[in-house]
Amino acid sequence: MEWASRNWSEQDANGVRFRLFPKPPFLHPGHPPETVHVSGRPGSIGPGPSDDHMYLINPVGKSYDYGLNRTPYGTIFLNLPPWRGEIRRPVRPGADGHFDHIPIDAPEFAEAHVFGSVRFTLDIWERYFGHSIDWHFAKDFQRLEIAMLPAFDNSHVGYGFMEIGAQHRGDGAIMPYSLNFDVMAHELGHLVIYGTIGVPNRVAENGEYFGWQESAADLSAMVASLHFEQHLSHLLEETHGNFYTFNELDRFAELDTNTQIRLANNSLTLADFADGWHDEHKLSQPMTGAVFDILVDVFQEALVERGLISRAAADRARGVEHDPSSAPRVQALFDEAYQGRSGEFREALIEARDYLGAIFAAAVERLSPDHLNYAIIADAMLDADRALTGGRYRRLMLESFDWRGIGRVKVGPRLSPPDDKNHTHSDRTLLPQFTGQLPKLSFRERMIFACACRNA
Repeated sequence: MEWASRNWSEQDANGVRFRLFPKPPFLHPGHPPETVHVSGRPGSIGPGPSDDHMYLINPVGKSYDYGLNRTPYGTIFLNLPPWRGEIRRPVRPGADGHFDHIPIDAPEFAEAHVFGSVRFTLDIWERYFGHSIDWHFAKDFQRLEIAMLPAFDNSHVGYGFMEIGAQHRGDGAIMPYSLNFDVMAHELGHLVIYGTIGVPNRVAENGEYFGWQESAADLSAMVASLHFEQHLSHLLEETHGNFYTFNELDRFAELDTNTQIRLANNSLTLADFADGWHDEHKLSQPMTGAVFDILVDVFQEALVERGLISRAAADRARGVEHDPSSAPRVQALFDEAYQGRSGEFREALIEARDYLGAIFAAAVERLSPDHLNYAIIADAMLDADRALTGGRYRRLMLESFDWRGIGRVKVGPRLSPPDDKNHTHSDRTLLPQFTGQLPKLSFRERMIFACACRNA
């Protein structure tokens, strides 16, 4: 099979070096950064960092994040890049053209980490898609502007921009998203979807499209994180291959040692949303859970085929959710099987990772954003499996989708207006032509905004 014969992990050994943390260092202090190579020869990534696809800035005094804002007089306006105000000194490559020389305690490290994370993730997905991914904003902006915005209690992407903020905790602590690889990989995932299938027509969009956006972005982060050698090894040492336990693979964007933004290994089904929904992040979880189950099932099939675990052990692992009391016995089976065979378990996990990346890319290219729902997405993944493997995993996929109600249950309507945590009709999906629907700024408001940019 072509997908299995390709080396999806291969980085360009002649590419530009960055050091990236697979997991936030403030939560995993014992895990050092890993050196990766991103596409481009030394010298092709300049100060910023910047290349021909994207550039990073650290703006001084940026008081408005990109997207919809209000002037001091209450008028709504759409703020898009480029930033025209002052910026801090751009991070420069070393004399050899690489960025792995920057000490991790230097302020510049976070900026290099953000750019390297975005570029590394984009490289991974371009390998799975088999071609370069164009920005959906390319007709207006040649490059993506990535802005450091630590005062922003969020991170988001939109038309021509990615802004990376921080988690501002109640105790006053600030946890920078700039050192959280999952966050950048997730946000880049949104741009991959927009660049591949586009933005839906407002008349033809529905809630499941927005749930799919969040699910696909989480998948982008999950698959990308499995391209870190350190992360692969740590996951296997932590679980011995039993991924139906609480582990780092299914935790997206950890906020502390016990909290994360979302769990991939969750029990939500579409039946939980049959009467309606409030938040697309929660609505995403049945699809994310189904895809996570497929990843784990394919991994376990690879273990069975290699003679590393028995069919009975794989079946028992799948049944733990329905019989939690069996978890210790199942873990003991994996503990025994893993001893002395870590390399073979690693090969099986890489095979499952690359299968998921390959069918995801193939499925996305079969989709249209208009009238999109989870049943259509599931059909596209089944078609991709048939094209890439001859339908090898069709049964496993159908079981996962059916258990989540995908293809059987219709999602109800939105039950409450979007808030500032939702992305339906938000900064992310707004296009420049939307400005024609906004009120005109007065001359005074235009001057205030212009001065805010120039004098920041």
